[in-house]
Amino acid sequence: MKRSILAAMLLATTAGGVAVWQAPAIAQSVGGTMSGVDQTLIDRAARPGDDFNQYANGTWLKTAEIPADRSSVGVGLDVSKVAEARNADIIRNAGAARAKPGSDLQRIADYYAAYQNTAAIDARGLVPVQPMLAKIAAISTRSQLSAAIGGAMLADTDPFNNNNYASTNDLFGLFVSQDLNRPTVNVPYLMQGGLGLPDRDYYLSDRKEMAQIRDAYKAYLVGLFTLAGMSDPQARANRVFALETKIAAAQTDIVTAQDAHKGDNPWKRADFATKAPGIDWAAFWTAAELPRQQDFIVWNPETTTKLSALVASEPIGSWRDWMAFHKLNGLTSVLPKAFDDASFEFNGKELSGVQAQQPRERRSIAAVGGALGYEVGKIYAAKYFPASSKAAIQAMVKNIVAAFDRRIVALDWMNPATKAEARKKLSVLIVGVGYPDRWPVRPFFAVRADDPVGNLEGARRSSYRYAINKLGQKPDRGEWWMTPQTVNAVNLPLQNALNFPAAILNTPYFDPRFDAAANYGAIGAVIGHEISHSFDNLGSDFDATGKLNNWWTPTDLARFEASGKALVAQYNAYEALPGLHLNGEQELGENIADTAGLTASYEAYHASLGGKSAPVIDGLTGDQRFFLAFAQSWRTKMRERSLRARIATDVHAPAPWRIETVRNLDAWYDAFAVKPGDKRYLAPKDRVHVW
Repeated sequence: MKRSILAAMLLATTAGGVAVWQAPAIAQSVGGTMSGVDQTLIDRAARPGDDFNQYANGTWLKTAEIPADRSSVGVGLDVSKVAEARNADIIRNAGAARAKPGSDLQRIADYYAAYQNTAAIDARGLVPVQPMLAKIAAISTRSQLSAAIGGAMLADTDPFNNNNYASTNDLFGLFVSQDLNRPTVNVPYLMQGGLGLPDRDYYLSDRKEMAQIRDAYKAYLVGLFTLAGMSDPQARANRVFALETKIAAAQTDIVTAQDAHKGDNPWKRADFATKAPGIDWAAFWTAAELPRQQDFIVWNPETTTKLSALVASEPIGSWRDWMAFHKLNGLTSVLPKAFDDASFEFNGKELSGVQAQQPRERRSIAAVGGALGYEVGKIYAAKYFPASSKAAIQAMVKNIVAAFDRRIVALDWMNPATKAEARKKLSVLIVGVGYPDRWPVRPFFAVRADDPVGNLEGARRSSYRYAINKLGQKPDRGEWWMTPQTVNAVNLPLQNALNFPAAILNTPYFDPRFDAAANYGAIGAVIGHEISHSFDNLGSDFDATGKLNNWWTPTDLARFEASGKALVAQYNAYEALPGLHLNGEQELGENIADTAGLTASYEAYHASLGGKSAPVIDGLTGDQRFFLAFAQSWRTKMRERSLRARIATDVHAPAPWRIETVRNLDAWYDAFAVKPGDKRYLAPKDRVHVW
C-alpha cells in the first residue's frame, strides 16, 4: 500500500493483467465448507517458528516466477487479474454498444479506442503536445512562470499518492478535504512536489544503487529532450537534474511528512507573499482556479518557502526545461512509441526491474479505469458484487469493530477518559463496503476516439475541478476515495471512515465458501487493519469528528508511544537485503495497524464461533487455518529493485515482513508450538500488542 497523510491505505496497488486467474486447489471438508488454506503452498520441511512465510508459502516461493512485465507476483496480482478481466469485459462491451454521444458508455469506449490506436498516435507525432510546449517556451517573466506552475497543478484525488507528495508534474499539489481544526469546512492542503524520481533520497543518498538510478535518470532526460527534437538536449537535461536536486534538498523527509501536527499549518492567502516570497502568488492562485480562496493548510511550510525562493532564484530557462520535461514525461503513454518505450526503459526497467512492457491492451484497460473509474465502477459493482457478499462483509466488519471495542474496554493501562473518547470514535466510524452509497460526480469532460492526449488532459483537469469544487461545501464523511474495481482498502482519518472496494472482496481474501477462520485471517485482517488505522500513530491524533485533537492523557500517550518504539525496533531489525534494513519509524503506522488489526480479527473470529469449538478441517485447527490464511494472503515475490524502491518510499513493510506480524500474537505460539530457540520466537514481554 501507498499511503497519503490524509488517506491511509492497506496494500500497494498491483497493476495486473486481463488473463482470468484460476483459483488454487483448496481442499474441501466438513459438510462442504472449504478450509480456505492452500496446502500445496506449504513447505513442510520449514519450521513455523523459524520463518512463518517460508512455512506457509515456501513451496510456492521455490517455483514462482515473476512475469517479465511485472515487478512482483503474488496474491495481489492474482486478485487484480480477476478485476482486470472483468474491467476488460465491461470496456469491450461499451465499444459494441453504439452508445449515445456524451454518455458514459460512449466515453468509456472512445477513451479505450483512442489509447489503443497506436498507429494513429504514431502518425500524429508531437502535434498534440506542440501547443503546450510552445506555451512553456514563451514564458519570460517570473509572473508568467508562477502562473504556469499554478496552472499545471493537479489535485491528489486519490490516496495512492505517497507521503503527501504532489504528482511529479507539479511543483506543488493540492489535496482538498476537511480542515484539520474545523471539521465542518473543506480546505485545500498544499503539498510538496517537483521531482521526476520517486523521493528526495534518490537525489541525496550516497548509496551505490541510488547513484546508478541517478545516472539512468539523467540519460532518460537527455533521451526525452532528443525525441522531442529540442535543441541541446544534454544541456537541458543537466539543468533539469540540477534544479530537481535543489528541489529535493528543499523537501521534507518521508518520516517528518507523516506527522499531522507538523503538517497543521493554516495560512491565509496573504501569508504566502510574506512567508514564501519568490512566487507571484496572485498569478499562481488565479491560474490554479482559486482566485478568491482565503484559507489553506500548508503541509510542508519550510519546503514551500524554499521552493518559492527557487522560483525566484533559478534561471527561468531552467524552469522552462523542467516544465517541458514533466509535460512530456506525463504524456509518454499517449505519445509515439519511442516516447512510450523510453519511459518504460527507465520507469519500468531501471526503477522497478521489470523486464518487459505490459501489452498495450492491458494498459488501455487500466488507462480507462484511471480516467473514468467511477463510470466503469458503477457497472462493475452492479455486475460482480452481489448483495449477499456485501451483507457478509458488513457482518464481519460489525464483529471486528465489536472485538476492537472489547479490547479498548479491557485495556488496563488506559485512563477511563481516554477510553471513552476511543470508544466514541469507534462508534461513529463509517464503513463503506463494495461501492459508494452516493456515486461521486466529477465534472464532465468530452472524450474523442482520435485524441488520446486531449482525453488524458481532460481527465486530469476533471479530477482537479472535482477537488476544488468541494471548497465551500460541507465535508462528506461518506465520500469514497477508491473505485469499486480497485484491489485495495483505505482508512480516511479526517472522515473517520473506511472504504473496502468490491474487487478486494474476492478469493482468496474472501470467499463465502470458506470456513470462517480463513475469511477472518485474510479479509478480516484487512478489515481489522483499516479499523486500527483510526488508532495508529497518525489516526490516534484525530477525534471522532476528524478534528486534529489530542484526546489522550499524558500517561496514556506515553504508554502508547512506548509500544510504538518497540515496534519500530522490531522492524528495524529485519534485513531485507544485505545491508538494507526496513525502516520501522517510516512504517510505524502500518505496522501498528497490522498488529492491532490481526489481533482484533482473531478475537472476532473466536466470537463468531458462538462458544463452540472450531472444527478441524484438513488436519488443521481453526487457529492454524486463521494464521495460515493470513500468511498466504500476503504471498509475494518481488524483484530486487522494486523491493529497494518500496523500502525507500513506502510506509508499509514489504509483504513478506508483514507476515511477521504473527510474532506479536500469543495465540500463534500455541497454534504452531513455537518455542524459545526458534528464530522468530519473542518472549512474552517483547511481544507488542499496542491496542
